[in-house]
Parts: sequence; structure tokens; C-alpha cells
Amino acid sequence: MKLKRNIAVSESGFLFDPTNGESYSLNEQGLEILNLLKKSKSDNEITSYMTETYDIPADEFEKYYLDFMGLLRQFKLLEDEQ
Repeated sequence: MKLKRNIAVSESGFLFDPTNGESYSLNEQGLEILNLLKKSKSDNEITSYMTETYDIPADEFEKYYLDFMGLLRQFKLLEDEQ
């Protein structure tokens, strides 16, 4: 999964979609996930990084991650899968 190239993300977690003018605010964890996505990290790599960094169980993180990714899809912020 990749974030669309035209999406602007600030260091403070402000996300802007120039195609529709919408903006979003991310928390620290959401911003880290987006940065990992921009580096083309896999779902497993993201899960490993986040669970180690935040010392949370993988199953708990996966629920959060799936919800987060669902929101990114819903707001059309991800590249279409091919």
C-alpha cells in the first residue's frame, strides 16, 4: 500500500489532499505509519516496528492499523492497487 504521491504531509501530522482540498490531522502513531508507508514498508514491517516501539501486543496494533488503513482508503489517500 502506498500513499498517493500528491498528498502533502507535514512533520506535525497535518495531511493535505490537493485533489479535493481536504485536510486531516494525524496523531503521532498515524504519522509514523504514514512515514513507514512512504518508505514502502510492508504490513509486517510496520507491525513489527510499531509493536516494538510502543510495546503493544501485535493483535491490538493490527486492529488499530486495519481501522487506520480503512480510513485512508475511504478518504482515497492511497494509490489504487494493481
